[in-house]
Amino acid sequence: MSKELTFNQVKERYFKKLELFVPVVAKVHGAHHPEFHDVRKVYDSIVEKTKEAGSDKPSLHDEFVKLREITDNYTVPGDVCESYEAVYNMLSELDEAYQA
Repeated sequence: MSKELTFNQVKERYFKKLELFVPVVAKVHGAHHPEFHDVRKVYDSIVEKTKEAGSDKPSLHDEFVKLREITDNYTVPGDVCESYEAVYNMLSELDEAYQA
């Protein structure tokens, strides 16, 4: 799906939902999955850089490299909720669209 969409299109589709999901997932799963706190920090950086870039494509290469490293290429842990899985799926699609 995301290969057909630009980064800005995927961003528009997912940023509002991620804004809601990321803090909740961090609160619910952060104790058992402390790596998610790092995911949140990188996500916050992506949001900030995207805002700063305005209509230009932000420089997010390092952030997506770090997300792939932290999440083991967006591998969803077996003991998490659907919201956690949704966050990883949305971030993965953002990453794919950014790389395209």
